[in-house]
Amino acid sequence: QVQLGESGGGLVQAGGSLRLSCAASRSIASINVMGWHRQAPGKQRELVATTVSGGRLNYADSAKGRFTISRDNAKNTVYLQMNSLKPEDTGVYYCRAITGGYVYWGQGTQVTVSS
Repeated sequence: QVQLGESGGGLVQAGGSLRLSCAASRSIASINVMGWHRQAPGKQRELVATTVSGGRLNYADSAKGRFTISRDNAKNTVYLQMNSLKPEDTGVYYCRAITGGYVYWGQGTQVTVSS
């Protein structure tokens, strides 16, 4: 089992940057998949980016070139660096971990991008 805690959200103007952090309650070195999803008001939750143990990274088309996901196994933390933010990036950002056949979610952190 693993608990996830997100931080780093906030209000930012379009074109600005934020770095989200997802701290895990235990070592993430053995967690195969960790990633970020987001949910905009009135919309379904969608994938933003994932990192797979072994180094493979995946991004939604909307995130490519602007967002960077990274993991620091020593700190049990996954990051999402978001640059050139747009109003359509507004939503609640959730951290997700897949390990041992289970899926774990954090509580989410709000990101609001003003135009």
